Amino acid sequence: MKKKLSAALAACMMLTMLLPLAGCGGQDERPVLRVYNWEDYISEPTQNADGSVEDDYVDLIAEFEEEYGVRVEYSTFGTNENMYNELQINPGAYDLVCPSDYMIMKMIAEDMVQPFSDEFLQNSNYAKYASPYIKDLFEENGWTEYAVAYMWGTMGYVYDPERVSGEELSSWAGLWKEENARVATIKDSVRDSYFLGVAYVYREELMRLKGEYESGELSPADYNAAVTEVMNRTDEETIDRTKEAMIQLKQHLYGFEVDSGKQDMVTGKISINFAWSGDAVYTMDEAEPYIDEETGREVEGIYLNYVVPEECSNIWFDGWVMPKGANRELAEKFIDFLSRPENAVANMNYIGYTSAIAGDAVFEEMLDWYAEGEEGDTDEAGEPLVAYDLNYFFGGTGDGAYQDGEYVIYVSEESSHRQISAQFPTEEVLARSAIMQYFDNDTNAAVNEMWEEIKGLPIPGWAYIVIAAIAAGIVVIALTYVYKGKKREAKPKKGYRRVG
Repeated sequence: MKKKLSAALAACMMLTMLLPLAGCGGQDERPVLRVYNWEDYISEPTQNADGSVEDDYVDLIAEFEEEYGVRVEYSTFGTNENMYNELQINPGAYDLVCPSDYMIMKMIAEDMVQPFSDEFLQNSNYAKYASPYIKDLFEENGWTEYAVAYMWGTMGYVYDPERVSGEELSSWAGLWKEENARVATIKDSVRDSYFLGVAYVYREELMRLKGEYESGELSPADYNAAVTEVMNRTDEETIDRTKEAMIQLKQHLYGFEVDSGKQDMVTGKISINFAWSGDAVYTMDEAEPYIDEETGREVEGIYLNYVVPEECSNIWFDGWVMPKGANRELAEKFIDFLSRPENAVANMNYIGYTSAIAGDAVFEEMLDWYAEGEEGDTDEAGEPLVAYDLNYFFGGTGDGAYQDGEYVIYVSEESSHRQISAQFPTEEVLARSAIMQYFDNDTNAAVNEMWEEIKGLPIPGWAYIVIAAIAAGIVVIALTYVYKGKKREAKPKKGYRRVG
């Protein structure tokens, strides 16, 4: 009996050990890549309210998983600061993250990221197809080893030319003009709106530098370095002057926004929006008249424009970095996959922003989007089409369909100020575009304190009128009740007082 009991107990123990393994066949044992990206920042199918999925956009994550036999754990964040704080709290939680330019600098300076392999930097799709302009910029700033570009662009004004003068908005100061009161929004973002304020404060110095560049006194490199120095000033005088300028601007703004400005422009609620170029493209696309496929009728819309003011602009980047401890092999495969020109096109179609990837497939998509003819053709008004030269971006990335020097798109003069100018700024615009630098902790604290004062004070003049009217109404109602109360309530006896 003891032997049988021992055998039974042993069998039970073996069964207990084997039970957890029985379900292993159903577990996903694929290698895992953990990606942390901005919200709505990669091509994916549309999810309907009823839970169904449409195949209107390429599912890049699903295609990557299938091709490489891996599983992607994909998470999103809303701000650079939220992303940074998450990495501080959970180090090693992600293999690949996508911060913006100044946050990339911060993470490199704090030794938070690991380098890419030499093989990737020399022989990947990114090495072959990334724009030479983008790669040169990363090399100049010392980011090449630790970061690769994903999306990029400028900042400027989206505006309705039927309601606002484009000439006024050729300067950042146009937003401060009284005639543009309460028709404009700016970003509820300290870094972007600080940039706007500095551009306004130093507009005369910036125009002097532009004149020296155009006269040949400054080389392109020296001009860009001088603009970058001005736009990254954070001394006490600059912060104080910027605060005063932004408080003055706040008096007649429609408001601050991060995402709602796009729809407000489309619906005509506002006429000017301080915007990232990718949002500008989306806004102009959404606002345009279009043909309803079901009815065949034209739906009314607005033709909006985009302008980069003549003093300067911010050239921004979002790029991939690998936090310390990341799975470098999988992270590099994912970036290599996204760097195929056809996948860059899928991303641009979905996001609306401009990919750092060039190549013939991307250029052909731009031809499909924007070309209105060839050299020598005219527009609908009979005016010659103008050449929009994109060789600085696409040169050296072709597969043979185009040769260097042939990356030119012919558009009407009017169109040259619309989507294509937001998608791909001209070399003249890039010469005066500065990259926002990383601020140290003390500088960040000073700029954030300034921003809190701007957001909190002062109350706009129209708000005082509303508040005064409400206060007056409250006083009238209160006096009425007090008066009625005195008529209704008996006075307390002498030597007593009413309680409550």
